[in-house]
Amino acid sequence: MLTPAPNIEATTAMRSRLLTAFGLGALLIVVVLYASAAVTVGLLGLILLVGGWEWSAFLSVGPLGRALYVLVLAALALGVLRYAQASGRLVLLMEIATAWWLLAAGWIICAPRRVGRLAAALAGVLALVPTWVALVYIDAHWPRGSEWMLFILSLAFAADTGAFFVGRRFGRTHLAPLVSPNKTWEGVVGGMVLALVIAAAGADWFAEPSASFVPLCLAAGAFSVVGDLTESLLKRHVHLKDSGRLFPGHGGVLDRIDSVTAATPVMALGLMWLGAGR
Repeated sequence: MLTPAPNIEATTAMRSRLLTAFGLGALLIVVVLYASAAVTVGLLGLILLVGGWEWSAFLSVGPLGRALYVLVLAALALGVLRYAQASGRLVLLMEIATAWWLLAAGWIICAPRRVGRLAAALAGVLALVPTWVALVYIDAHWPRGSEWMLFILSLAFAADTGAFFVGRRFGRTHLAPLVSPNKTWEGVVGGMVLALVIAAAGADWFAEPSASFVPLCLAAGAFSVVGDLTESLLKRHVHLKDSGRLFPGHGGVLDRIDSVTAATPVMALGLMWLGAGR
């Protein structure tokens, strides 16, 4: 039997990846800008549930344990959102989430092979719940909330996309070989350059001072790399290549939002410090 040439397979996979990305991006923009708030919350909730189910694979438990984990995530997300809305303490929640991602960076650097079931479960809660709460809260309560939410997502996706294409073409120096052998420093630079472009456009669109807004966006872009590597660490522990097979050429939901989970709290926190949510 003849097998396709490697370059043909790579081209087909890349085409599938691009078509999926454009389709998902268009769907998200239409829903966020033109659908009702309830539909947006429902879509974000679906992403949370599917992402939680995929994350539960890192816990090495059976289907019942995985379903219970998803239910706990959903209950926590609703409870934390209600608390944030009632108390106005979204800042505190984002500070906790940002502190977690700093710890995750230390985990990746210092102990990438030490992964326990409890650590994986807590990591999922701290990654998924604050992200969902922040996006729902921003969309519902901030002036131009839908635009801010789309900007945060676009920034994270831009950093991820730039890293993928530049790393694929020019990558030579490994970033974290014990966690993700394919990630390179050249890819990180490419991701940050594209994030810089999005940041400059965002500063103009929202009329934010570039001197503070652009560095904040770059910090969020840097944290997006930590989110990506944290998921890679957990996938490597359970010998998974992709978190799922939902999206052709992309893997699962987590493979698409891992960078978002780390960039969102940092970006939301910084924007609140700058007064953007008032």
